[in-house]
Amino acid sequence: MKFLFFKMLVVWRRLRHGMQARYMARHDVGRQLDSLMRRVDPASAWHERANWLIDVAEWLRHRPAVSLLDRQAWNKVRSQRLAIMLDWLDQHRDVRRNVQNAMQKTLREANGPELFSTTGLPHEPGFFGELVERLARMILPRHLSPTDLSSLFTALFPDPDDANWLLELDNELLVRLWKLFADDGISHMYWQQIEEAITYLTTTVIADGISPAFRQRLEPKMPMRATPFLALRREIEAWLRTNPYDQAALRSVRMLVAVCHAQTDRIYAHLDEYGVSVSLVYRIERMRAHLQRIGRLIDVRAAVPGEPGAGRVQLLLADLISAHHNRGSVRGLMRRSFALLARKMVERNANHGEQAIARDAAGYRKVLKGGLLGGAVLAGTALLQIGVARLGSAHFFEGALASLNYAASFLLIAAVGGVLATRQPAVAAPMLASHMGELDADGMRGLIAEAGLLLRSQSAAIFGNLLAVAPVVALVCTAGWFLFGVVPMRTEQAHAELVSLSLVGPTPLYAALTGVLLWLSSLAAGFADNWFALRRVREIMSNQRRLVHAFGPLRAERCAAWLERNVATISGSVVLGLLLGMTPVLAEFFGLPLDVRQVTLAAGTLAAAAFSLGWQSLATPEFWLAAGGVAISAFLGVGVAFACALTLALRARDVPRRMRRFVQRAVLRRFVTAPAFFIFPERAGAGVDAAVHDEEDSGEDEDGGNGGDGGSATPVDIGNDTQTQAEWPGESARDSERNVHPEGLRRHG
Repeated sequence: MKFLFFKMLVVWRRLRHGMQARYMARHDVGRQLDSLMRRVDPASAWHERANWLIDVAEWLRHRPAVSLLDRQAWNKVRSQRLAIMLDWLDQHRDVRRNVQNAMQKTLREANGPELFSTTGLPHEPGFFGELVERLARMILPRHLSPTDLSSLFTALFPDPDDANWLLELDNELLVRLWKLFADDGISHMYWQQIEEAITYLTTTVIADGISPAFRQRLEPKMPMRATPFLALRREIEAWLRTNPYDQAALRSVRMLVAVCHAQTDRIYAHLDEYGVSVSLVYRIERMRAHLQRIGRLIDVRAAVPGEPGAGRVQLLLADLISAHHNRGSVRGLMRRSFALLARKMVERNANHGEQAIARDAAGYRKVLKGGLLGGAVLAGTALLQIGVARLGSAHFFEGALASLNYAASFLLIAAVGGVLATRQPAVAAPMLASHMGELDADGMRGLIAEAGLLLRSQSAAIFGNLLAVAPVVALVCTAGWFLFGVVPMRTEQAHAELVSLSLVGPTPLYAALTGVLLWLSSLAAGFADNWFALRRVREIMSNQRRLVHAFGPLRAERCAAWLERNVATISGSVVLGLLLGMTPVLAEFFGLPLDVRQVTLAAGTLAAAAFSLGWQSLATPEFWLAAGGVAISAFLGVGVAFACALTLALRARDVPRRMRRFVQRAVLRRFVTAPAFFIFPERAGAGVDAAVHDEEDSGEDEDGGNGGDGGSATPVDIGNDTQTQAEWPGESARDSERNVHPEGLRRHG
């Protein structure tokens, strides 16, 4: 047992420290290099030589577990090690000859086009195929293949910081390293492989560019032969046959690459009309990444030897390293692919709840009246739910009946023009996203003012629902008692309901869960509206032969238009009803004691329980604790739903994490310092400036003027539809900062 333990310890140390541990155990650099370099054998198999190259790269990269040097300092140390290695090889000519032969033989046997055409680029035809491939790459160990140089390249540079190190190498070290690795034959071979990579990437761009999914979203319509994608193929082929330094042909190729890139921007502009799908967004971003890689390869092929442009090879290799690590991130793929989808969804639904926003005193009264009407409907919903509970049916059927009751009530409220208080968070994210521009001081003032309008409308709707639901429940219960002599609840059930609604208990948790469910229903509404546009349901219904024959062309068009206007409301109401009714059933199935607390329904249940127990129950602590539970349900339900909606709006606009925290703190500070601003009507813009300036001052005090995240609190221009391009694999890190505004927020303080 002891021997087995020490054996496992040795294996663990080898896995932890890697192959370079046997070289780094020697403190003399000369001995390390002598042991490492003399191990190479040019006559050995390709995999042995490839593994030796990886060992050399790990020796250059090796960093102690404890170090006081930052990344930039360690990059200098790596450069010094590279210089020492080259000097040592110059001193040992026999070893240098073996090393050079082994390196050049490895590069000749490997196939290079995949290095330039697939490294760091999404090449799967669909989003989910790319997602599965990335998950497989995370689980399976890397495989070195002599037919794929990209596998060796990515194994040599496993750290994202390797790109910065490569860019910091001076020209002298690069020349010495190139002489060690390659000769004229290898240079000519990789020159041809760059041309092959350009041809391959151009073909993939053309295949997507002339597909129906792309062409139907381009205006004006043009024949396939006239599209810039086919023109790009002709110009690329002509340029590859001519002198690469022909400036006229080079300008024509670069112009067409820019035109094709502009076509993707036009497709983005038409996504609002045709709807958004994850697959379409993925294909657009893949085309943009391929076009950018084509531009990089064109720059390398057009670089004149001896001029400063020859350093573009170094930039290309650094870009390949960055793109490879970006492409390996599953989280990055999902974030980039869903960012535009979320933004277009909230933008498409920005006008669905505009009529429920109280922008002045008259609007506040209108929302209050709608809340009264919605509360009257929900009074019947609460009583029906009590009746369903008294049936004593199986939990699944009880949840199904509750879902049907809720969904029908929510649809009835929408049909009669009422307002459901907690249904309004569905429009919070679209409204906030549609009013987001540049998050400087003026933009923050506008955003906080818009948040105030939304929460003020929530408050008006809650007041209306609560003012109507309790009297209507009491009136219906009184009528039932006088006419039939029955009360809605038995004494034990009424006490149980009061205990379940009590502030002292799990009610706050249930209210927060309900807020999440409200936000999920808003997402469902956005997905339904986006699906309606993506599938062109309105056009299909307007021209469907049977519908046109039955209703006539005009009525069929009106029906399709009505459904387009209300599909988000209908789907959101149905999904919210299902979530409220079935969540407790599913939670009980998994053994979780969870429930939901919708404020209006909880208030109706409280009124029915109080009526069943009699007037004397109003003087008991049990009743007032339940009333406090209803109040906290209103606060947490709306607050959590609004927080989720605000986060979705910020992510949909691709706001950086630092700015998201800044916005959230500004809204929270405004709520703490002036809660009446979010509850009662107020003059537009009153007191918003102070909240913004206080938040800026607090950010400087907390972070030393760095905006709370180690850097300046810089506003970001989030109105650009092409913002997701900067983070797509294949683009340099500095391109991802192009949306940053040049001035800081503190200038407004």
